[in-house]
Amino acid sequence: MTKARPMIWSLATRALLGAVLALPLAAGQVPVGKPEEAGMSTERLQRIHQAMQRHIDAGVISGAVTVVARHGKIVHLQAHGLMDLETKKSMAPDAIFRIASMTKPITGVAVMMMVEEGKIRLNDPVSKFIPEFKDTKVAVARDSISPRPTGQRSGDPDFYLVPAWREITIRDLLTHTSGLISGGIGAREAAKLNLKSPADTLATYVPKLGAVALDFQPGTQWAYSGAAGPEVLGRIVEIVSGQAYDQFLRTRVFEPLGMKDTFFYPPDDRRSRLVTLYDKSPAGLPKSANQDGFSSKTFFGAGGSLMSTAEDYLQFAQMLCNGGRLNGKVLLSPRTVQLMASNHVGELFNGKLGRPARGMGYGLLVGVVEDAVASGLRVSTGSFGWDGAYGTQAWIDPTEKMVTIVMIQTQVTAVQRDFENAVMQAIME
Repeated sequence: MTKARPMIWSLATRALLGAVLALPLAAGQVPVGKPEEAGMSTERLQRIHQAMQRHIDAGVISGAVTVVARHGKIVHLQAHGLMDLETKKSMAPDAIFRIASMTKPITGVAVMMMVEEGKIRLNDPVSKFIPEFKDTKVAVARDSISPRPTGQRSGDPDFYLVPAWREITIRDLLTHTSGLISGGIGAREAAKLNLKSPADTLATYVPKLGAVALDFQPGTQWAYSGAAGPEVLGRIVEIVSGQAYDQFLRTRVFEPLGMKDTFFYPPDDRRSRLVTLYDKSPAGLPKSANQDGFSSKTFFGAGGSLMSTAEDYLQFAQMLCNGGRLNGKVLLSPRTVQLMASNHVGELFNGKLGRPARGMGYGLLVGVVEDAVASGLRVSTGSFGWDGAYGTQAWIDPTEKMVTIVMIQTQVTAVQRDFENAVMQAIME
């Protein structure tokens, strides 16, 4: 056993982390370092806990786990509050969270690994891999087009179906510019069809999406395809790799990076570490009825079904911060990571999905800060990452060589903003 590395945190946090730090580093694990050696202030990092505690005391979250790594070393890892309000179980550093859409950057990496191997091109039409997407149609509101297309009658629905100008591509799916189930008329009509059954897998479900009308012409708008778009990508990875999507991620991403607690469905021996999911309510924090979130044993939702710990996700994020490698394991080249973290959609993302109206871009399944001042975010220009529906968030900051992660299980945007501020004010050089 190796000796615990020196760390300067609260006594309570030291006690929680003592057992973890006494263990040898797993494959890919990011090491621990002193904040001052990474140009950060130990004293000022304590403000992260103060920020989290304010939200806990206000009753808007039950607890959190926060982690900061700079120059390749963990300088802050702390548990705050409770995992479960009813039992008063204290939050643990290795608590497991439903990361929801923080699954998407992982899917982006999986796709780009296949791009690097020459099995996928960004401009490939989806129909190259899934023929059902060959002749897609676009749903257009009736009052937005004149004259009425041939065959359409006055008593028909309030929309037309017109041919897509071009096929949707891998790049469209990666950038949320495909129009596939993106909140428009096509998405509305698809919801009436009950396309997904409990027995579906990616292999049986995704081909059905080829018959769904798109919400707009491919490439013309940015609109979040929160589930369908990434699920199509997950299926394409299955096809070109010859592996089920969960097996691909486990063998090609999680195991090489030492991510031992990341999965689509919690094993029985990990359930005691799963943080209780709560809904927002004026009356407090009622327990959510569906504690498994989007997870499934058979349907591997590439857009939002993974569960993970703060430290596990750090391995993935640090790999991206390092330009695609971690402790000798290379998943992507630096140029590919740079491509992922570049804005591919011009001004289309600004102001969308609750994001700032200026200074933002969107890469390949990651959001990108093009101008930190214009965006109003307390992060560096060039930072990239994404968050999840239950309040989790990760930023990769190439300028500061820093990764920041906050894990909570109730969506409270103010927690993310306060965490960002507490981190940035602790940088001393």
